[in-house]
Amino acid sequence: MPYSVQVYKVMIASPSDVAQERSIVRDLIHEWNSVNSEDRGIVLMPVGWETHSSPSMEARAQEVVNKQVLADCDLLVAVLWTRIGTPTGKSRSGTVEEIEEHLAKGKPTMIYFSSAPVRPDSVDEKQYSALREFRDDFKRRGLIETYESPGEFREKFARQLAQTVIRQFTTENTSDQILTQGQDSYASGTQSPALSDKAKDLLVAAATTGSGQIMRIRVSGGLSIQAGSRNFVDMGNPRSEARWERALEELVDLDLIRDQGYKGEVYRLTAHGYDAVDKLAL
Repeated sequence: MPYSVQVYKVMIASPSDVAQERSIVRDLIHEWNSVNSEDRGIVLMPVGWETHSSPSMEARAQEVVNKQVLADCDLLVAVLWTRIGTPTGKSRSGTVEEIEEHLAKGKPTMIYFSSAPVRPDSVDEKQYSALREFRDDFKRRGLIETYESPGEFREKFARQLAQTVIRQFTTENTSDQILTQGQDSYASGTQSPALSDKAKDLLVAAATTGSGQIMRIRVSGGLSIQAGSRNFVDMGNPRSEARWERALEELVDLDLIRDQGYKGEVYRLTAHGYDAVDKLAL
């Protein structure tokens, strides 16, 4: 890599009933690294109490986990379904305490709730009641995400992880000054935004369609990102899908395109976007 690498630790917090989602989070973090780390100089490290803590009698169990694992984490991903977890002596559960500790430090936190069907006789009503209360509380406090199946969770988390990394970490990293340099130079009117080649291709293609639109559509064969009649993605190829989604996020982050309808499916060039295309043509 041409630049030093910045490592960001991602804490995975959840009770015992979402083991599949925990595995998906780890898999998608590794996929993000394989596609993005070399270009961005960022490595995401998934961590959890079960893999990164060691026995200690210096304090209560959750406090040990907080000190050994949570304290150094940069991002927390929490996933819950029917259980809230075991009380810690300080909080309703270890997961809740980890969330509250992380939020108290002003660090980014992504919270997901599963609404997948479940057999009534398999649910601990006391646990489920506490979970509903917690979910309602956090709906009032901020923006949470819900999903109905592991497949939907994978699709949402893959996209939202990329958005969160761009929003929270890239401007701090010297190896990813492509975004901040682009914003500064564009604001001063001195030159065109510093974009990757793929982002430039998308921007120019959208500007020449007449509608100024880019479509991001999930179909049975995979992901399609289109401008005009051209599909940029090698459908069914996860690496190609990830790289073109990253290009799309670059354009969003620099306010060169904006989501129409807030579903992440239709984007339209902004005035800045058209100005940027003109500058690229100079």
